[in-house]
Amino acid sequence: MSFFESIKDLLFPPRCLACNLQLDRYRLPLLCEPCCCGFVPIVSPLCSCCGLPFPSGRDHLCGDCLPGKQPFALARASLYYQQPLVSLILQWKFSHRMTGLATLASLATQSAGFSTFSVPDLIFPVPLHKSRLRRRGFNQALLLAGSCFPGWRNSIVADGLLRIRATVPQTSLDGAGRRKNLKGAFTLKDPDMVRGKTVLLVDDVFTTGSTVRECSRVLRAGGAERVEVFTLARSLLS
Repeated sequence: MSFFESIKDLLFPPRCLACNLQLDRYRLPLLCEPCCCGFVPIVSPLCSCCGLPFPSGRDHLCGDCLPGKQPFALARASLYYQQPLVSLILQWKFSHRMTGLATLASLATQSAGFSTFSVPDLIFPVPLHKSRLRRRGFNQALLLAGSCFPGWRNSIVADGLLRIRATVPQTSLDGAGRRKNLKGAFTLKDPDMVRGKTVLLVDDVFTTGSTVRECSRVLRAGGAERVEVFTLARSLLS
């Protein structure tokens, strides 16, 4: 460490974002060793299309992806959506604890699935409706895209995909309700922008996949050649 970094750690001792234990120095991810072990990366075996983890065996298509009707070509999540990751995401999204963003990005970029993406022509964050964006003050998917893909920052289009209809929170609905809730909720600002392009779609959590499927469907309908999906976390509760 540099002299100035040492002085900074002395004056402002870093603490674990999960348990608040004081750390010996600032180093990403900003987590103590026991808490860091609670962030479990998603690894093979998994569905070769949607990234659903399997308990054993080899990578293969899951039952949902086997018919070949997914609007995206590839979806990968970095971490299982479980504690303490759940708390960090909720603190970031709803309590504006932005100090956790660099740690989340550090964990995401170290995961196995992160290296499977094609180089995109465009990166679209899943959008918020303007009313929710005003309340929250930021789009977490946009911040995640910038933090996880700094080398592709020039490809990020903040408003390429628009949410034109306000919807109830997805967490209150089952799978069928989520799909119905999102029908017609998204549109492209300029379909010509995506025609023939490879698009990387970014969101924070993949639960049933209803959100990224609907966004991917809109992108493919607009002429996108290939859509891939990155989410920070994947919940196995549908």
